[in-house]
Amino acid sequence: MAPQNEIINRVANSTLVTFDLEEHYIPGDRMLIDLKDILFQGLILREKDLRDFVKEHNWQQYENKFVAITCSTDAIIPTWAYMLLAVSVNSYAKKVVLGTLQQLNEKIFEEILEKIDWSKYQNAKVVVKGCSKIPVPESAYIEVVNRLKPYAGSIMFGEACSTIPLYKRPKA
Repeated sequence: MAPQNEIINRVANSTLVTFDLEEHYIPGDRMLIDLKDILFQGLILREKDLRDFVKEHNWQQYENKFVAITCSTDAIIPTWAYMLLAVSVNSYAKKVVLGTLQQLNEKIFEEILEKIDWSKYQNAKVVVKGCSKIPVPESAYIEVVNRLKPYAGSIMFGEACSTIPLYKRPKA
């Protein structure tokens, strides 16, 4: 029997399993190619201008980088324009997506989470760690819940010492 004044670390002795999205983050530069920079008068995409850009642009700067292609103005951009840029940058980049840097990060996390064997969380009490030092998109947290729910006995959010209950499997 422990003396009354002894502090017992109940968190360390618990059966909680922590899922930390930060541990699954793939490091690497994220870069944006914005078509607004090559639009004629900031509004019109001319094929010749785009082809000149593709010919003259330093694509090697995207070596082993994650790249998002977008147009941040309200210009109408034909699909082939995005495709042409993707063809050019694809030889260098780790990944290329259409969208913002936020959407790029979401896609990267989506692919990471697809590869996890979620069955290892069968009946586990899982705490999805909250605070992160890296940019984890909120959509990744939703995806974790979607993937954990069929397996976990319970899902919580936060830190082991202070959790917010999200889900508890009903008793059969």
